[in-house]
Amino acid sequence: MSPSGASRRWGVARQLIPLLLWVGVALLLRWQVMEPRWIPSGSMLPTLQLEDRILVEKLRPRLVATLPRGSIVVFHPPDPLLAAGYDPRAALIKRVVGVPGDRIEVADGELRRNGVVVSEPWRAEPIDYELPPLTVPAGHLLVMGDNRNASLDSHLWGPLPSDHVIGTAVFRYWPLRHLGPIRFSPTTGTG
Repeated sequence: MSPSGASRRWGVARQLIPLLLWVGVALLLRWQVMEPRWIPSGSMLPTLQLEDRILVEKLRPRLVATLPRGSIVVFHPPDPLLAAGYDPRAALIKRVVGVPGDRIEVADGELRRNGVVVSEPWRAEPIDYELPPLTVPAGHLLVMGDNRNASLDSHLWGPLPSDHVIGTAVFRYWPLRHLGPIRFSPTTGTG
Protein backbone atom coordinates (compact mmCIF):
# COMPACT_ATOMS: atom_id res chain seq x y z
CA MET A 1 0.00 0.00 0.00
CA SER A 2 1.40 3.37 -0.95
CA PRO A 3 1.83 6.09 1.69
CA SER A 4 -0.42 8.43 -0.30
CA GLY A 5 -3.27 5.84 -0.40
CA ALA A 6 -3.10 5.25 3.35
CA SER A 7 -3.06 8.97 4.13
CA ARG A 8 -6.02 9.53 1.80
CA ARG A 9 -8.05 6.84 3.60
CA TRP A 10 -7.06 8.30 6.98
CA GLY A 11 -8.18 11.74 5.73
CA VAL A 12 -11.59 10.33 4.72
CA ALA A 13 -11.91 8.51 8.06
CA ARG A 14 -11.06 11.72 9.96
CA GLN A 15 -13.90 13.45 8.13
CA LEU A 16 -16.38 10.61 8.76
CA ILE A 17 -15.67 10.14 12.48
CA PRO A 18 -17.23 13.48 13.56
CA LEU A 19 -20.25 12.84 11.34
CA LEU A 20 -20.73 9.37 12.81
CA LEU A 21 -20.39 10.78 16.34
CA TRP A 22 -23.09 13.39 15.63
CA VAL A 23 -25.38 10.72 14.17
CA GLY A 24 -24.79 8.62 17.29
CA VAL A 25 -25.58 11.55 19.61
CA ALA A 26 -28.73 12.38 17.61
CA LEU A 27 -29.95 8.78 17.81
CA LEU A 28 -29.21 8.60 21.53
CA LEU A 29 -31.18 11.81 22.13
CA ARG A 30 -34.08 10.51 19.99
CA TRP A 31 -34.26 7.16 21.77
CA GLN A 32 -33.56 8.25 25.34
CA VAL A 33 -34.27 11.97 25.85
CA MET A 34 -36.66 13.65 23.39
CA GLU A 35 -38.69 12.49 20.44
CA PRO A 36 -41.09 14.11 17.99
CA ARG A 37 -44.71 12.95 17.77
CA TRP A 38 -47.84 14.09 15.97
CA ILE A 39 -51.42 14.20 17.20
CA PRO A 40 -53.58 11.75 15.21
CA SER A 41 -56.98 12.29 16.86
CA GLY A 42 -59.20 14.88 18.48
CA SER A 43 -59.13 13.29 21.95
CA MET A 44 -57.01 16.13 23.38
CA LEU A 45 -59.02 19.02 21.90
CA PRO A 46 -58.86 21.91 22.55
CA THR A 47 -55.41 21.63 24.20
CA LEU A 48 -53.86 19.83 21.22
CA GLN A 49 -55.25 20.00 17.71
CA LEU A 50 -55.32 17.34 15.01
CA GLU A 51 -51.96 17.16 13.23
CA ASP A 52 -50.09 19.21 15.88
CA ARG A 53 -46.42 18.23 16.08
CA ILE A 54 -45.01 17.97 19.59
CA LEU A 55 -41.83 17.01 21.40
CA VAL A 56 -42.05 14.33 24.06
CA GLU A 57 -39.54 14.47 26.91
CA LYS A 58 -38.63 10.92 27.98
CA LEU A 59 -36.47 11.37 31.09
CA ARG A 60 -39.03 12.54 33.68
CA PRO A 61 -41.03 9.27 33.77
CA ARG A 62 -37.80 7.42 34.60
CA LEU A 63 -36.70 9.88 37.28
CA VAL A 64 -39.86 10.52 39.32
CA ALA A 65 -41.97 8.05 41.25
CA THR A 66 -45.25 9.54 40.00
CA LEU A 67 -45.91 12.09 37.29
CA PRO A 68 -47.88 15.12 38.50
CA ARG A 69 -51.59 15.45 37.90
CA GLY A 70 -52.20 17.47 34.79
CA SER A 71 -49.16 16.13 32.94
CA ILE A 72 -49.87 15.23 29.34
CA VAL A 73 -48.39 11.80 28.74
CA VAL A 74 -47.62 9.72 25.69
CA PHE A 75 -47.84 5.98 26.33
CA HIS A 76 -47.98 2.52 24.82
CA PRO A 77 -51.47 1.01 24.59
CA PRO A 78 -52.54 -0.83 27.75
CA ASP A 79 -53.32 -4.56 27.65
CA PRO A 80 -57.11 -4.20 27.10
CA LEU A 81 -56.45 -2.20 23.92
CA LEU A 82 -53.82 -4.67 22.74
CA ALA A 83 -56.33 -7.48 23.29
CA ALA A 84 -58.82 -5.52 21.17
CA GLY A 85 -56.31 -5.40 18.29
CA TYR A 86 -54.44 -2.14 18.88
CA ASP A 87 -51.00 -1.95 17.30
CA PRO A 88 -48.41 -2.48 20.10
CA ARG A 89 -46.15 0.08 18.38
CA ALA A 90 -48.86 2.77 18.57
CA ALA A 91 -48.72 5.61 21.06
CA LEU A 92 -51.60 7.39 22.74
CA ILE A 93 -51.70 10.78 24.43
CA LYS A 94 -53.86 11.80 27.42
CA ARG A 95 -53.81 13.95 30.56
CA VAL A 96 -53.05 12.47 34.00
CA VAL A 97 -56.19 13.00 36.12
CA GLY A 98 -55.35 10.60 38.93
CA VAL A 99 -52.23 9.32 40.66
CA PRO A 100 -51.85 6.38 43.06
CA GLY A 101 -54.23 6.72 45.99
CA ASP A 102 -56.57 9.21 44.28
CA ARG A 103 -60.26 8.33 44.28
CA ILE A 104 -61.63 9.27 40.85
CA GLU A 105 -65.20 9.29 39.62
CA VAL A 106 -67.33 10.91 36.94
CA ALA A 107 -70.87 11.77 38.04
CA ASP A 108 -73.42 14.39 37.03
CA GLY A 109 -71.24 15.44 34.09
CA GLU A 110 -68.21 16.28 36.28
CA LEU A 111 -64.83 14.71 37.04
CA ARG A 112 -64.30 14.34 40.79
CA ARG A 113 -60.99 13.67 42.48
CA ASN A 114 -61.06 12.70 46.16
CA GLY A 115 -64.64 14.00 46.38
CA VAL A 116 -63.86 17.43 44.90
CA VAL A 117 -65.07 18.54 41.44
CA VAL A 118 -62.07 19.21 39.17
CA SER A 119 -62.43 22.49 37.29
CA GLU A 120 -61.96 21.97 33.56
CA PRO A 121 -62.59 25.33 31.89
CA TRP A 122 -61.67 24.04 28.43
CA ARG A 123 -64.64 21.66 28.45
CA ALA A 124 -67.53 23.04 26.37
CA GLU A 125 -70.06 20.50 27.65
CA PRO A 126 -70.65 18.18 30.59
CA ILE A 127 -69.14 14.69 30.50
CA ASP A 128 -71.79 12.39 29.01
CA TYR A 129 -70.85 9.20 30.85
CA GLU A 130 -70.50 7.98 34.42
CA LEU A 131 -67.42 6.42 35.96
CA PRO A 132 -68.04 4.69 39.29
CA PRO A 133 -65.59 5.69 42.03
CA LEU A 134 -62.27 3.92 41.79
CA THR A 135 -59.00 4.30 43.64
CA VAL A 136 -55.91 4.49 41.43
CA PRO A 137 -53.66 1.58 42.42
CA ALA A 138 -49.93 1.85 43.12
CA GLY A 139 -47.85 1.86 39.95
CA HIS A 140 -50.70 3.23 37.84
CA LEU A 141 -52.15 6.50 36.55
CA LEU A 142 -55.67 7.41 35.52
CA VAL A 143 -55.54 9.23 32.18
CA MET A 144 -58.25 10.96 30.16
CA GLY A 145 -58.40 12.98 26.98
CA ASP A 146 -59.27 16.65 27.36
CA ASN A 147 -62.09 16.05 24.88
CA ARG A 148 -63.80 13.91 27.52
CA ASN A 149 -66.76 12.79 25.39
CA ALA A 150 -64.64 11.65 22.44
CA SER A 151 -61.66 9.93 24.03
CA LEU A 152 -60.63 6.30 24.29
CA ASP A 153 -59.11 6.52 27.77
CA SER A 154 -59.05 5.17 31.32
CA HIS A 155 -62.81 5.56 31.74
CA LEU A 156 -63.11 2.66 29.27
CA TRP A 157 -60.04 0.49 29.93
CA GLY A 158 -59.02 1.34 33.49
CA PRO A 159 -55.84 2.61 35.14
CA LEU A 160 -52.70 2.83 33.01
CA PRO A 161 -49.60 0.99 34.29
CA SER A 162 -46.93 3.66 34.83
CA ASP A 163 -44.35 1.56 32.99
CA HIS A 164 -46.35 2.10 29.75
CA VAL A 165 -45.51 5.83 29.79
CA ILE A 166 -43.08 6.88 27.05
CA GLY A 167 -42.79 10.50 28.12
CA THR A 168 -44.50 13.83 28.71
CA ALA A 169 -45.56 16.27 26.01
CA VAL A 170 -43.61 19.48 26.58
CA PHE A 171 -43.35 21.54 23.39
CA ARG A 172 -45.42 22.14 20.24
CA TYR A 173 -43.32 22.92 17.17
CA TRP A 174 -46.03 22.82 14.51
CA PRO A 175 -48.05 24.70 13.45
CA LEU A 176 -45.75 27.67 13.86
CA ARG A 177 -48.56 29.95 15.09
CA HIS A 178 -48.79 27.70 18.20
CA LEU A 179 -45.03 27.25 18.62
CA GLY A 180 -44.05 27.00 22.26
CA PRO A 181 -44.40 25.05 25.48
CA ILE A 182 -47.56 23.03 25.91
CA ARG A 183 -49.45 24.86 28.60
CA PHE A 184 -50.89 22.66 31.28
CA SER A 185 -54.31 23.45 32.57
CA PRO A 186 -54.57 25.52 35.74
CA THR A 187 -57.01 22.85 36.96
CA THR A 188 -54.36 20.42 38.14
CA GLY A 189 -54.82 21.12 41.84
CA THR A 190 -54.68 18.44 44.47
CA GLY A 191 -58.44 18.26 45.13
